[in-house]
Amino acid sequence: MAVLFKMPVVLGFFVGLMMLGLASSAEFHELFQPGWANDHFIYEGELLKLKLDNFSGAGFASKSRYLFGKVSMQIKLVEGDSAGTVTAYYMSSEGPYHNEFDFEFLGNTTGEPYLLQTNVYVNGVGNREQRMNLWFDPTKDFHSYSILWNQRQVVFLVDETPIRVHTNMEHKGIPFPKDQAMGVYSSIWNADDWATQGGLVKTDWSHAPFVASYKGFEIDACECPVSVTADEIAKKCSSSAEKRFWWDEPTMSELSLHQSHQLVWVRANHLVYDYCTDTARFPVKPVECEHHRH
Repeated sequence: MAVLFKMPVVLGFFVGLMMLGLASSAEFHELFQPGWANDHFIYEGELLKLKLDNFSGAGFASKSRYLFGKVSMQIKLVEGDSAGTVTAYYMSSEGPYHNEFDFEFLGNTTGEPYLLQTNVYVNGVGNREQRMNLWFDPTKDFHSYSILWNQRQVVFLVDETPIRVHTNMEHKGIPFPKDQAMGVYSSIWNADDWATQGGLVKTDWSHAPFVASYKGFEIDACECPVSVTADEIAKKCSSSAEKRFWWDEPTMSELSLHQSHQLVWVRANHLVYDYCTDTARFPVKPVECEHHRH
């Protein structure tokens, strides 16, 4: 059973992408630019490496903003003792009522597994954390981490296997992120006040520099000029009789049966924390948890 669900083939997405075309991988500088600590960037051919030491971490950002589509990159996480470090990869809009989709990789001591934390912010409100371990060692090789976003759902994928779905439930009065263009970001930094075992294990700087490696940058999404208004963005990035985006196809509106089985397997075998079941934090279950199928 486990072997079946580790397969990287996701039928619904694959059919949709084959039908409408998939953007090929781009060089880092075509899509992104350094955001801070340029001296902590290492370029080795197609590889980009970010390093964290006791002076600084580093981060980069996309040159454009996007509304709907799919963003992917391949990441190889910090090897060995990575306790206290966080490598983040996320999409975010700007402002106090921003929307955000997070992958946060929480380091650990040698021999202990990385934890992957995901979170979703809508109109500036987050607190939707889920944590899981992975079915492979993310420090030994590159793996693909993706966000698929359309008007019906936000899907977090690892090697094309869905690990989390945030469904549009506006019909239940629950806000959904669909009107703010987002940039794509990644960074590595020291977070030993909370990242590993709740902050009990601190960063061991004798193991610095801590290095995260990247390649395979892909963005197949609706690009939004900064100067365009929200209404213009919505019109530009919505399918119409004249244009049809692949992410608006019916096959993209929900998981396929195979994908649903994959998600059930991931949650049953690898999920270690879900805000929806944390009654200490949320004595009253969050409204979206009452209605989410997953």
